[in-house]
Amino acid sequence: MEMTVKDKREYRQTRARRTRMQLRRGRDTHPRLSVFRSGRHVYAQVIDDIHGKTLAQVSDLKLTKEKGATLCVRAAKVGEAIGKAAIEKKIKTVVFDRGGYRYHGVVKALADGARKSGLRF
Repeated sequence: MEMTVKDKREYRQTRARRTRMQLRRGRDTHPRLSVFRSGRHVYAQVIDDIHGKTLAQVSDLKLTKEKGATLCVRAAKVGEAIGKAAIEKKIKTVVFDRGGYRYHGVVKALADGARKSGLRF
């Protein structure tokens, strides 16, 4: 039996909930760096779960576009930008929430870019 797009989306959301439950244990002092990726774009935001507020957000839609840049290259730039935005708000340590996606490719490039800008996980 083949999975439909709806089934894949629901399964990813289930994995994301499972990941977030793991992150909550003893980590309430650090905000969460949440990643969302679509087929064309990548988004990142730093969220304070205690107060339910978004502290910083960046997407590749807002960054300057380079002709021929792949999604991984743009994700690395998003990671650097979210790291700079978080450090400007005096946030140095976060918990990385991969959002149910595998930690490779675009998600890994974003995490490496955030680490490169000085953010610690």
